[in-house]
Amino acid sequence: MEPIVTALNAQHAELEGHLLGLDEESWHRPTRCEGWDVADVVLHLAQTDEYAVSSLRDEFEVSIASSSGQTAVGNVDDAAGVMVEQERGGPAAELFERWQRAASDLRHELEDADPRRRVTWVTGKLSVQTLATTRLSEAWIHSDDVAEALGKPLVPSDRLQFIARLAWRTVPYAFIRDGREPPGPVAFELRGPNGEEWNFVPDEAPVTTIRGEAAELCAVAAQRVDPASTNLRGDGPDADAVLELVRTYA
Repeated sequence: MEPIVTALNAQHAELEGHLLGLDEESWHRPTRCEGWDVADVVLHLAQTDEYAVSSLRDEFEVSIASSSGQTAVGNVDDAAGVMVEQERGGPAAELFERWQRAASDLRHELEDADPRRRVTWVTGKLSVQTLATTRLSEAWIHSDDVAEALGKPLVPSDRLQFIARLAWRTVPYAFIRDGREPPGPVAFELRGPNGEEWNFVPDEAPVTTIRGEAAELCAVAAQRVDPASTNLRGDGPDADAVLELVRTYA
């Protein structure tokens, strides 16, 4: 767990650096998340980190039932928008403190957690390690959303290795979520930001292999980039479907 928590801490620090000292106008700049400004993105992160904390404390169902988060069960994509709409509009300083507190609480809960313990999340049960990696992925996605809105450079880091691996491991889930049969074994052969090889290979011989830059794969999995606009390439019967459906969040 320590490497993932360390990566999560670094990702939170990166986002905090983007947010420190923002004026009111900057908090309300539109982001590439349709209908959301910077404040909405940060509110969404605070809300979902709070739910992750409740999950780690075995209080997820109670937390959902007693708050606006009850809408999160059943339609995850729509629920995020509803949750933000219900709580948006507060002072930026209070929102910033809320997100900092939620992020800190999340890291604290993860530090001593058993990575193999299964906890409740919006899509069912998953391991603590997987929950931690999904929170890292979401923090990375939205850090980039905020940076792009503020006109700051998007700099890939080796934290993407955790996110790329999550995308690879959850390919079957992505197919099932879309109502399709899971594909045959899939391999990812990726290049990290510094040119290193990140290969994710199944136990069985792969029938489909995706190759290219890890940063592009992660951006596609975040649904921020159309795979057709990247240099990602695939061999095998499920290559196009993998690039269409791959994702790193519920």
